[in-house]
Amino acid sequence: MALVLFGVGVIEMLIAALWTSYVSRQKIMASGLITLINITIWFYVLQAIIDNINRWNILVFYALGCAGGTMLATWYTSRFANRQN
Repeated sequence: MALVLFGVGVIEMLIAALWTSYVSRQKIMASGLITLINITIWFYVLQAIIDNINRWNILVFYALGCAGGTMLATWYTSRFANRQN
């Protein structure tokens, strides 16, 4: 479960970066769809944490995954996305 939540954290932050990109470019439908996906992920994470409330390590793995996803999205943006402008 901990490794699953780590992966979910990475994916969630990549999706959050995509959402930010769509919102900043005023892509209304795409940003709305990404929001629905993100809320579904958030619900899954919340349910997993509640079901395993005594296993604090899964929260740590989720947080590490979120940090890793944020770092990956930031690296990608600084490395590749800025070249497209």
